[in-house]
Amino acid sequence: MPVQNPETKESKQLKFDLRYLQMAQIWSENSYCTRRKVGALIVKNKMIISDGYNGTPAGFENICEDENNKTKAYVLHAEANAITKVAKSNNSSEGSTLYVTSSPCVECAKLIIQSGIKRVVFSEAYRVLDGLNLLEQAGIEIKQLD
Repeated sequence: MPVQNPETKESKQLKFDLRYLQMAQIWSENSYCTRRKVGALIVKNKMIISDGYNGTPAGFENICEDENNKTKAYVLHAEANAITKVAKSNNSSEGSTLYVTSSPCVECAKLIIQSGIKRVVFSEAYRVLDGLNLLEQAGIEIKQLD
């Protein structure tokens, strides 16, 4: 009977990364936004410790765009929702990985840095790359997967 090669640590991590990104994509479907739906998961020690999707703050109507189809200024990004949710819990995002369906903007990048997230895995690059540049400057590992 031939001996099968065990999975490498890298190939195992890639499998997890792809699965968590798929879950973030599914989570994005909870968003009421019509222009763009984004989902995010924060994972630490192979456990999902927080999740988020883009939308309005608690207590606001679930309408993200105005009459001109522009995103309302108070709409929270998926990453911000996930980070603030973990902040309200007993968990710590220190050393965790953020999985998000779209690359973070510069405002979310600042929150990511301050929250101690060490890795960001995303699927779609946003048109403005300032957030990724800031994360790179901060030494946060960035990985794009399709």
